[in-house]
Amino acid sequence: MSEACGVPQEGDGVRSSGWGPLSALPGNPLMWVLIASELAVFALALAGYAGARAKDPSGFAAAQDQLDRVAGTINTATLLTSGLFAALANEARRNGDRGWARWSLLAAAALGCLFLLVKGFEYGGEIAAGNDIDSSPFFTLYFLVTGFHALHVILGIGILAVVAFFDSKENIETGTAFWHMVDLIWIVVFPSFYLLR
Repeated sequence: MSEACGVPQEGDGVRSSGWGPLSALPGNPLMWVLIASELAVFALALAGYAGARAKDPSGFAAAQDQLDRVAGTINTATLLTSGLFAALANEARRNGDRGWARWSLLAAAALGCLFLLVKGFEYGGEIAAGNDIDSSPFFTLYFLVTGFHALHVILGIGILAVVAFFDSKENIETGTAFWHMVDLIWIVVFPSFYLLR
């Protein structure tokens, strides 16, 4: 396959043999192993949330009403926009525009920082209202799942910063694949905790 298709080539630092179907994915195949494992962890956490909610739907609905849906919506728009910048970085690097690729990666990382800032204010408001990790099963799961996601955002910001500096095509594809996973997880976490009844 051609390099224009985003498939790692021999000489790009990735051996295309031995990885099976992962060889056809953009970036380093080891990142896709990590992504699959992280998606499995979040799937189990959300399954546990669904099971706990089924046991106490009214208690979960009452606790859910105390969340700041505006902050959650702002964070959703923030992460989706950051994902757009990550995609633009890939496209720019494929076209040989390293400067725009770097700026796009830094914009994606900056929006990740904004996500964390909004989430920090949201956590502060919830704790000030008396809702902490020990308040109820809903808030225990809420803080655990969204906190674990926030750790992934922090890691993703670091990865984007590193690949903005070490900006080979493979590195950018690898870093942005992780960032898109962070986006995808939030797209599931947000409606699960804030919207679904």
